[in-house]
Amino acid sequence: MNIDAQALSDNDRDALLRWRLAIGPESENVLGGLGLASLGGLGDLAGDRLDDLDGALEFVYGGDRGGSYGRGGRPNIPKWLGALREFFKHDVVAMVQKDAIERKGLTQLLFEPETLPFLEKNVELVATLLSARGLIPDEAKEIARQVVREVVDELRKKLESETRTAIIGALRRDKHSPLKVLRNMDFRRTIRSNLKGWDTKNKRLIPDHLYFWANQRRHHEWDVSILVDQSGSMAVSAVYSAIMASIFASLNVLNTHLAVFNEKDIVDLTPVLNDPVEVLFTAQLGGAEDLNRAVAFAEQNFITRHEKTMLFLITDLYDTMGDVPQFLARMRRLAEAKVKAFVLLKLSDEGTPSFNRELAAQLAELGVPCFGCTPKLLVRVMEKLMRGEDISSLLTEKANA
Repeated sequence: MNIDAQALSDNDRDALLRWRLAIGPESENVLGGLGLASLGGLGDLAGDRLDDLDGALEFVYGGDRGGSYGRGGRPNIPKWLGALREFFKHDVVAMVQKDAIERKGLTQLLFEPETLPFLEKNVELVATLLSARGLIPDEAKEIARQVVREVVDELRKKLESETRTAIIGALRRDKHSPLKVLRNMDFRRTIRSNLKGWDTKNKRLIPDHLYFWANQRRHHEWDVSILVDQSGSMAVSAVYSAIMASIFASLNVLNTHLAVFNEKDIVDLTPVLNDPVEVLFTAQLGGAEDLNRAVAFAEQNFITRHEKTMLFLITDLYDTMGDVPQFLARMRRLAEAKVKAFVLLKLSDEGTPSFNRELAAQLAELGVPCFGCTPKLLVRVMEKLMRGEDISSLLTEKANA
């Protein structure tokens, strides 16, 4: 069957052209008249530029042929990325780049020095670089580290201010002080409590009483212990964990510890928390996990004040190599000792991942909530805990999202 493109309206031809680009060149073997030349252009896309767009899509989604961007089985990555950036927005470029890595096995190619500067820099790229950094040739290692630092610094910049404000605010705003220092004045309460003293004629407030926040915060008010599963599925979570732990460590009201683990090793990264990039390059992603061993390590090395400890175990609970009954018994003891223990099934800006539902249900019965978590939700949970407030509404909100 053939289609006479010239007989179609402009809108129908544009719609058909979009379908042709989405389905790929093989559609022309099924339905004649779907050639790019016969369908014409799309806006300012025509001729060679339309072929480039088709080739960029075909390279990732068109089977083994690789479109016009394959050359002897080795794609011209800079040319392909250049075409993507020309035709698509940043979020689409990132998605197609991720698909190319997964579908085309381009991981090793992405480590080439001439390729790295062209990549869309995002947390998924950082996770890919870290997961397979053993493949990075020596001449590309410094560029790879620069890419990781650029992404990490940008993410930290976005998260730090809000985190600092929430955490310090939760600890400073829990009590008032008789010490009358202007910088510690609680202006909101002072104004609200003295509205009856409003001088209408002179348009000013004449307060009867001034309120002040407590002047000093106690050093290391709370202990925060973060344990991160190093299995490959948790790579993105590892990136966010390093960033959030470094922010927490910069706050003197928190005593922050971070350890990464798999089924064989546990590495205490607390000494390098001031540099999240160093944390990421020190960790060795991969392997299964021994959850019981990891929590036992935290008990022995991190947890000293049970009622003032928040424990975040970041894992999808799969491929557990350790003693699961002992792990559950250990978590029960911590919960009964008033440790605020949580399992974060994922720490990222994405949704809840696949996870071991049976083990998660057993932990929930012990009073250990298990949920996928964004960095902002993590901060909100910590803020409420430090204020002594109920967090169930946050978790319900998360479950219904």
